[in-house]
Amino acid sequence: MNNYLSISEYIIPFAISLFFGIIFTWLVRKLALKNRIIDQAGQNNERKIHLQDTPLLGGLGIFLAMMVTTLIYVFLSDRLLGGYLLPKHLWAIFIGGGLIMIGGFLDDKFNLPPWKQIIWPILAVLAIIGGGIGVSYITNPLGGTYDLESISIKLFEMNGLPYKLLLLADFFTFFWLMGMMYTTKFLDGLDGLVSGITTIGAFVLFFLSLNQEVAQPETALLSIIFAGSALGFLFFNFHPAKVFLGEGGSLFTGFMLGVLSIISGAKIATALLIMGIPILDVIWVIVRRAIIEKKSPFTTADKKHLHFRLLNVGLSHRQAVLSLYFIAIIFGSIALIFSGRQKVYALGVLLLFMLLLGGWVIYKSNQRGRIKQNEK
Repeated sequence: MNNYLSISEYIIPFAISLFFGIIFTWLVRKLALKNRIIDQAGQNNERKIHLQDTPLLGGLGIFLAMMVTTLIYVFLSDRLLGGYLLPKHLWAIFIGGGLIMIGGFLDDKFNLPPWKQIIWPILAVLAIIGGGIGVSYITNPLGGTYDLESISIKLFEMNGLPYKLLLLADFFTFFWLMGMMYTTKFLDGLDGLVSGITTIGAFVLFFLSLNQEVAQPETALLSIIFAGSALGFLFFNFHPAKVFLGEGGSLFTGFMLGVLSIISGAKIATALLIMGIPILDVIWVIVRRAIIEKKSPFTTADKKHLHFRLLNVGLSHRQAVLSLYFIAIIFGSIALIFSGRQKVYALGVLLLFMLLLGGWVIYKSNQRGRIKQNEK
């Protein structure tokens, strides 16, 4: 209980990051409009359902708000560094986020081909691994842990700190972060969906970092700063959106959730519960495109994602988004309450729920399609 009494100490950093999130998003929106970096309505793309031209680059507002607020607490306070978090960790996050922003700007401006888009998130993940952030072990819910640092190769030493290549840990970290980034990228189809679920996820990781099991006030501070930055952007992004995340923003949100889930004690199961529905949706879309439809899972855009199908069954734009918010809150709360084997059971319930929800949505969507076809 004493851990939760200190929540009031995080109100100010949250307010500061929220303020900067609003200010930087407003400025970035102006920049995108001035330079005609916009997502045009009516283009030949199934995923684009907006009715008016909308500026991109919005993710840059989140990144700048988080970076500035974090630097304020680095230079004016001792709350962020000196404990679990090291300067090299923050440098890795800033460099990785900066690389994603560069790639996002280039894609929003010049519409890069997929093979050039993926370069930037790969570099971002390598920056994280190079900064010493990684999954060192996986907890076995039935007892014990799996050590992912058992195979290591020392590369060099700097300032008394050894830098090693940890084959299993780095391999797992690479695919975990890439998976999280492309989950939020594929999820970015409705106004406010990614930014809202990101805010919810950051809050869950904030509370998780304060409980007795984790007890990481530094990670809690970083999480609440990220939550405020994302919420500041959400004010402009909720339907009807005045600015979009853009390529950089859709990747950076997943990047940060993935990184925070690692540094909060490798709470992979927690992140899976928060992002479970989007992750399962992405897995299904990849399998459907690659195996059933014989198409590229990464280059073919369509409206068969769960969030689009919710629109097809009759939900309004806001109702669809709020429904997915609600699911994320429910399973995020479960992640805070449950631990160990209970989280595995919760993941099983989530999988069953996704199957039932997906089946119902597909059935209702096809039913409405047949009705419309008969009316013609």
